[in-house]
Amino acid sequence: MKRSIFVSIILIISVTGATGQTEKEIKAEIKHVTVFPDRAQIDHETSVSLLPGKSVLKLSGLSPYIDVQSIQIKGYGEFTILSVNHQNNYLQNLEDSPEVKNIRSQIETLQLKVSDENAAIEVLKQKEAFLMANDAVLVKSTTFSLEQFKSFMDLYTNNLDQISVATLKKQRLVKDYNKQILLLQQQLADKLNTQQLPSGEILVSVSSEKQVSGKLLLSYVVTNSGWYPSYDIRVDDIKNPVSIFYKANVYQNSGVDWKDVKLSFSNATPWVAGDIPVLNPWFVDFYYPSARMLQGRAAGININRSEPATLNEVVVVANDKKEEKAMEAAPVSVQKQVGETTITFDVVVPYTIPSDGKVQTVEIQRIKAPADYKYVTLPKLSQLAYLTANITDWAKLSLQTGEATLYFENSFVGKSTLNVNQLKDTLSISLGTDNSILVKREKRKDFTSRKVIGANRTDTYSFLLTIRNNKSNPIEITLNDQIPVSSNSSINVDPVELSGGKLDQQTGEIKWNLDIKPQETKQIVLTYSVKYPRDKTVILE
Repeated sequence: MKRSIFVSIILIISVTGATGQTEKEIKAEIKHVTVFPDRAQIDHETSVSLLPGKSVLKLSGLSPYIDVQSIQIKGYGEFTILSVNHQNNYLQNLEDSPEVKNIRSQIETLQLKVSDENAAIEVLKQKEAFLMANDAVLVKSTTFSLEQFKSFMDLYTNNLDQISVATLKKQRLVKDYNKQILLLQQQLADKLNTQQLPSGEILVSVSSEKQVSGKLLLSYVVTNSGWYPSYDIRVDDIKNPVSIFYKANVYQNSGVDWKDVKLSFSNATPWVAGDIPVLNPWFVDFYYPSARMLQGRAAGININRSEPATLNEVVVVANDKKEEKAMEAAPVSVQKQVGETTITFDVVVPYTIPSDGKVQTVEIQRIKAPADYKYVTLPKLSQLAYLTANITDWAKLSLQTGEATLYFENSFVGKSTLNVNQLKDTLSISLGTDNSILVKREKRKDFTSRKVIGANRTDTYSFLLTIRNNKSNPIEITLNDQIPVSSNSSINVDPVELSGGKLDQQTGEIKWNLDIKPQETKQIVLTYSVKYPRDKTVILE
C-alpha cells in the first residue's frame, strides 16, 4: 500500500552536499499570493516524477527578493526531502515582461525601416552622381541643336528634381524613426531600471527508493510588494445608511509577474517579532545636570527633544446610487476569514498583477452601516456646518485606517481620514460642509467692555451665535465654542452667560445640542469676563 509523506521545512540556507546528484529543472506555476501590508507570500504547486536515488529539483526564474528564512517546502508522495537551498543566479536574468518584449520588437522594426530608408537614399545619391557625371561628358563632346538642348535640359532637370524630393522625404522619415527609437529606448530603460535582475532559484534535494510521482508545494515571502486600504464612503441622504466600499490597493515590483493567480489580502504583519517583550529592571537615581546642560541653560538655549512624527492618514468617501433604475455592477466575489489575530480577504476571481510597481485597486467588501447623522459647527474657526455620520459597533466591520473619498447626495464632497485607531465606541466620519445651513458669529459691541476697579481690570466679551436652517427637513446640530482657561491664580475667568451650553471646566469648550426646524433661526448668546491685575497684560480676543 502506498504511503504519503508530508514534509515541511523552514530553513535559513544549507550547503548542498549533493555531489553526483542528478539536477532536474522543474516548472511550478504561481497558484496563490497572500499580500501583506508591505510584502507578499507566493505559493507554487507542481507535479514531479523522480528516479530511484538522490536528485536535485531546481525551480528557477523566481524573484531575487525572496526572504530566505520564509521558504517552506511540502512534499506529497513516497519520497524524502533532504535539504532546501536558495541562491540568486546572476548569470541568468529574469525573463522580460510582455511589455518589455513589445518595446524591443518596436525598436527592432523601426531600426529595420531606418536601414531600408538609408539604403534607398544611397541609391538616389548614386543616380544623382550618375546624372552629374553624364552631364559633363555630354556637354563637352556633343553639339546640340536648340531643340535638342532644350529637351536634354528638361529631362536632366526633372530627374534631378525627382531624386532631390525623394531623398528629402526619406531623410525626414529616417529622422522621425530615430526620434521614435530614442523615445522607446528611454521607456525601455525605465522598465529595466538600468539593469537586469538576477534570477532567484530554489534547489530541493530529494531521495526515493524507486521511481515515483508526487506533488511539491513551495512557498516563500518576497519584498517590494504590498497593499493598503482605501474607501469610498457614499451617502444618498441622511435617512439612509452609510455605504462603505472597502478597497485594496495592491502593488508589486518583485521582478516576476503574478499571472492569473488567486489573491488574498491579509492585515497580518509577519515581519514584526512575535516574542513577548521583557521588562528589564528600572533603576532610579538623583539627577545631576552635566556641565554642558548647565552652559546651555545659562546661555538661554532651548534644547528640544525630537519626537516621532505622526503619520496623518487620508480618507475618501464615495456616493451610493441605490435608487437608480439600473442595477449597480456587482463587485468581485470575496470571502472574509476572521482569525484570532488577523483578517484575510480571499478574492475568488484570478488577477494578473505585473511587476511594474503600479497600483491596482480591488474592491474587497461592501458594507451598509446604520448611522446617526448630525451637523457640527465651530463658528469661531469656520462659519460652516459640517455633516457627520456616527457609526456604532464599527469594530465589527473589520476596517483598517486608510484614505477615503467622500460622496454625499451624488456629489463629491472631498477627502478625509477614516481613523479606526481609537478607543471610542462610535466612529465619526465627516461628510463635508452643507451650504444650506448658515452660521454666523458676531461680537456684541454694546456688551463688550473694559473696566478698571481698584487694582484689577475686568474685560467682558459677548458674542451672538446665529444658525439658520434653510433645508426642507429638521436638523440636529452641535454648536462648539470656547472661553479661555486660566493657568494663573491671578487670572479669574467667569462664564457670565452660556445660554444653556455645557461647559468643560478643564478645556473651556462649550457645546450646545440644538434641534432646528426647517426655515428656523436660532440664536445663542455667549458672554464671559476675565479679571486680572491692572498692571498686567492678558491677550484675549
